[in-house]
Amino acid sequence: MFVVTSARMATIKLILTLFINLTACVIITVAGRDFYAILGVPQTASQHVIKKAYRKLAKELHPDKNKDDLNASQKFQDLGAAYEVLSDNEKREMYDRCGEECLKKDGMMNNADPFASFFGDFGFHFGGESHNQHETPKGSNVVVDLIVTLEELYSGNFIEITRNKPVMKTVKGTRKCNCRQEFVTRNLGSGRYQMIQQQVCSECPNVKFVAEERVLEVEVEPGMVDGQETIFTAEGEPHLDGEPGDLILKIRTQPHPVFERIGNDLYTNVTISMQDALIGFKIEIEHLDGHKVTILRDKVTKPGARIRKKGEGMPYYENNNRYGTLYVTFDIVFPETDFTETQKEEIKNLLQQQPVNRVYNGIRGN
Repeated sequence: MFVVTSARMATIKLILTLFINLTACVIITVAGRDFYAILGVPQTASQHVIKKAYRKLAKELHPDKNKDDLNASQKFQDLGAAYEVLSDNEKREMYDRCGEECLKKDGMMNNADPFASFFGDFGFHFGGESHNQHETPKGSNVVVDLIVTLEELYSGNFIEITRNKPVMKTVKGTRKCNCRQEFVTRNLGSGRYQMIQQQVCSECPNVKFVAEERVLEVEVEPGMVDGQETIFTAEGEPHLDGEPGDLILKIRTQPHPVFERIGNDLYTNVTISMQDALIGFKIEIEHLDGHKVTILRDKVTKPGARIRKKGEGMPYYENNNRYGTLYVTFDIVFPETDFTETQKEEIKNLLQQQPVNRVYNGIRGN
């Protein structure tokens, strides 16, 4: 015979309550969309991982690039919804607790057009046809060089930039706006009419421009090249009767003290002693991400000799699993001291070389 005490009964009730709540949350989550699966990230993913996954998928799933996919628009909407929730700590916490339906009930889900969302805080590299069929006046684009290091172009990085953006604020009064030239018919009497052109304007609220500071985050992706653009939609100069222009960031690489980039290949020079040039050597070069590239030579190295290390260049932008080649050119330091006559004879006996005295035009070749 079992005796259930009040304390044990309370414990059982607590366990049952937790089980019911957990089951309810699981049911709600299953009923909604799996935002982590849509972005392809684990539940422990950091904000940088989420942002990077969103940027990558946004380029791949954009309807402009998938016109033959009937579900492209829906996939892009799902991606936008997933990013909207998981990039916001408050929304993400609620989603983790009880799923998408809780967010909808609390009015925390944004139902705006996905093609117009999320493009202000992120720059994108894809192009395509505009979804805006009518021409709207637009402010000037702002083009700025984004100075980055070779290390950032090798491994990738997130960079925050601060922009003082002019923003329109409504003030008292009205102003003429949307002015245009229209033809107007005038009745001159006696069955005569005249077509004249005159300016027609609308009445709009009066506005003023106020500078607002905005922090934008741009991702430097591995393999990007000089001149490559990242576009922040509507972050350019405002237009009084239209839409703001865009902010365009152009990649510019800082000179590097060790490596020179040409295409997807890297070039560097290594200075060795004459002794190493004659008998061989082993050295390590520190790469852009800190890993070591070993160079082993067991034969004579001539001045200006060049070796190549495949797969040690820059990553390809289109496929980060591919890398270019690292080219290493050797410079040789000759001894600065003079040899004695005895040492000179020893060198001659060691090298056993015949004199080579050849005069030729070194500029044009031989």
